[in-house]
Amino acid sequence: MLILDCVVEQRIAEAIAAGAFDDLPGAGKPLALDDDALVPEDLRVAHRILRNAGFLPPGLAARREIADAASLLRCATDDATRRRAAVRLALLAAKLEAEGRGLTADYRDRVAAHLRGGCGT
Repeated sequence: MLILDCVVEQRIAEAIAAGAFDDLPGAGKPLALDDDALVPEDLRVAHRILRNAGFLPPGLAARREIADAASLLRCATDDATRRRAAVRLALLAAKLEAEGRGLTADYRDRVAAHLRGGCGT
């Protein structure tokens, strides 16, 4: 260990012994860690900033739109709404495919199976 690391560790140990960390919010509770393991390391900070500001990264926003369109398609009661939702779903899937982030066959199969199940499943 470097000398600086030793000094830092020593100061942290002294602070713990003195009770400096006892009144921190969430003390004694498990940390709520976000799983960023699938996000490339160079994008993690940007994604965290977006998430903290209430925005979704572009890929997740597109997938949420797809889920919303699939839900509308599944629950639509009239043909016109169902047709618009199907077109919207196809356009979103084509957009993702063009960006090289297309829906996997597994995801497409699960959406199709979910749609066959009807509204509320």
